[in-house]
Amino acid sequence: MKIIFTGGSGRFGSKFKSQTTIKNILYPSSKVFNITNYKSIKKYLSKYKIDTIIHCAALSRPMDIHEKEVGKSIDINIIGTSNLVKICSEKNIKLIYLSTNYVYPGTNGKYKENDPLLPYNNYAWSKLGGECAVQMYKNSLILRVCMTEKPFIHKYAFNDLITNFIFHDDVIRLFPKLLKKNGIINLGGPIQSVYKFVKKYDRNIKKMRSKTFLKKKIPVNHSMNINKLKNILK
Repeated sequence: MKIIFTGGSGRFGSKFKSQTTIKNILYPSSKVFNITNYKSIKKYLSKYKIDTIIHCAALSRPMDIHEKEVGKSIDINIIGTSNLVKICSEKNIKLIYLSTNYVYPGTNGKYKENDPLLPYNNYAWSKLGGECAVQMYKNSLILRVCMTEKPFIHKYAFNDLITNFIFHDDVIRLFPKLLKKNGIINLGGPIQSVYKFVKKYDRNIKKMRSKTFLKKKIPVNHSMNINKLKNILK
């Protein structure tokens, strides 16, 4: 199996490159494998026989960039992903797409993979836009991931925001068991507040309520049902 990993220079990609046990992975730069340029993708793929593309390249932080630069968000997260879907469908290449738990409404929590979706910000809309293209191609896997860096990079953690945080390192360890799966999988850890999650690893973390820090009110329960993931890992 030969794999292409997009976004290899990003936060998760850099960690993946240094820690994964999966062999035969190429990490092309955006200069030679530009997902927003269909010809660039095709030219690179003409040099190699590829079985799978793990698609992590995305515009993410800061979140407000998706409000300020809508065109850039669309170009990278939606059109770039769509380009990959088109060429994967032509060449029968498996596509694994890293999405986000933010595609869920964030009101009730414990969302299953087939529950209705309703993003609350432009970042999540852009990732759902990518999902729409990937859903049209059956030889694919969508991972709705809720992950963060280790150590946690902030001095404060929200005690009123419920989610399924899992560290990058743990996601990487799970990846070999997910490579051959298709469909949609919620990928995260146990349901808990961000503060409770971080407190186990950092005793000095301070708690904060989201409404006292953020400029606008946000949905505070993006937790996912991860039973499907648990069954795969058994």
